[in-house]
Amino acid sequence: MATIFSPSAVLSSSTTTPKQPLTPPQSKPHLSIPPSKPPLNLVTSLAATALAATILTTTPPSLADSPAAYKLYYGTAASAANYGGYGGNSDKKASAEYTYDVPDGWKEKQVSKIQKGTNGTDSEFYNPKKKTEKEYLTFLEGFPRLAPKDVILNNLALSDVDLQDLIATADSVTSEERKDEKGQLYYVYEIDGLGAHSLISVTCAKNKLYAHFVNAPAPEWKRDQETLRHIHESFKTVGN
Repeated sequence: MATIFSPSAVLSSSTTTPKQPLTPPQSKPHLSIPPSKPPLNLVTSLAATALAATILTTTPPSLADSPAAYKLYYGTAASAANYGGYGGNSDKKASAEYTYDVPDGWKEKQVSKIQKGTNGTDSEFYNPKKKTEKEYLTFLEGFPRLAPKDVILNNLALSDVDLQDLIATADSVTSEERKDEKGQLYYVYEIDGLGAHSLISVTCAKNKLYAHFVNAPAPEWKRDQETLRHIHESFKTVGN
């Protein structure tokens, strides 16, 4: 007798058992790796670059704003007869009667015996870049003490044509009295003219009248005012 196969049996026997899903392998925990430090030479290079950038972007100081240097001038107030080595003392410091500061770079103008004999000019320095920017000193003998301020200024102008013109065209003329640490009296004048400016100090010592002048054209006065005031205030007599 023939065997009859049940279809369900065939299907059952041919049906494969489903495979279980494969479990994915567990991944290793993620390790946090700190950033590596840059090489030392790189750090140095970066620092140098930053420093260079700072230097390049920093505005350099102006030479015009730099403080001026000075040298001290010793004046002897020698008479015309003793000027130029005729009986004069070669050691100016030892025989000095007055001193004042001179800015570095300024040139000394040789004073002639005629100048010394006519208006009493004893010394003069000027700025070679602008020769009318200058300082000079005049002296007159026979003055044991100072006269009133206005009288002194007018008397100085009698022998100085430039001073006459400056006073005549001045916008303002101011004067004051001051005393140094020894109690010596000085008259101080400031003349502000249309085209020029002048600072004058006058005092008496050793029976002489000394007048120290600082003159500058208006443009130079505005530019060099600090330096000009310094040399004006530096004037004093020696060994009163």
